[in-house]
Amino acid sequence: MKKARAWLDSHGVAHAFHDYKTAGIDAATLQAWAKKVGWETLLNRSGTTFRKLPDGDKEGLTEARALALMQAQPSMIKRPVLALGDRLLVGFDAAAYQDAIASLPRD
Repeated sequence: MKKARAWLDSHGVAHAFHDYKTAGIDAATLQAWAKKVGWETLLNRSGTTFRKLPDGDKEGLTEARALALMQAQPSMIKRPVLALGDRLLVGFDAAAYQDAIASLPRD
């Protein structure tokens, strides 16, 4: 998160930060994100919250179950999620951010 915010600031990209770990996320937004990038991309399987789940909850995940888990425990959503117009970037990658910013329409 720090790297992404620092990158955006250093490149003069205005942004709004929504801390879904503390403020939560609505089901419609989460479903829209999953439709764009896939629920597998959104789910942070390497995070502590996911790893502490009982094996039965982790095995055989479906989109509906994964989205329910992410909504109930937003720390299971991979961070950061950057929404740029119709694009959605999950995780920080400076090159991907640069490409996405370069493709935005200019005034």
